Order: sequence, then C-alpha cells, then structure tokens
Amino acid sequence: MQAAVGLAAVEGIVSVLGLVYAVPGFTQHPTVIDGCSNLFVEVFGENGKHTRSAIGVDSLPFGIPVEIECVALLREG
Repeated sequence: MQAAVGLAAVEGIVSVLGLVYAVPGFTQHPTVIDGCSNLFVEVFGENGKHTRSAIGVDSLPFGIPVEIECVALLREG
C-alpha cells in the first residue's frame, strides 16, 4: 500500500482474504493470518479492524507460503 498510494491515503481496512499454503490436516489458518490482521490494527488503530477470511490451499504461485488480498478504503483527494 505504501508504494501504491502511501499510508496517509488509507482511511481504513475493509476486508482481508488470507490464503495459507498448508498440508492436509492443518487447521490453524486463522492463526497464521492473525499476524496480518494485528499489523493493520497496529498501524491504523480502530480503522484497521476488518472482516477476514483465512483459507488453506494446496499450492500458491511461486511456492509462496501466504497470499494476502486486502480491500482498503482510501481518503478522497
């Protein structure tokens, strides 16, 4: 976000989708994505609170362990 619009342009975080590369039987996907959610709240305070989904998958592009999709609310101007 910093590179795309700058953090000052972000009014808040609306939602997060976290995809976690995991082996069968792993059930702690939400715990993995907690780090992202906690960071948004730390950076944006109350405006960093958001809806969230955390899903386990059997592969991700380029072998990455976690992929995050975020919808942010931007300030006008």
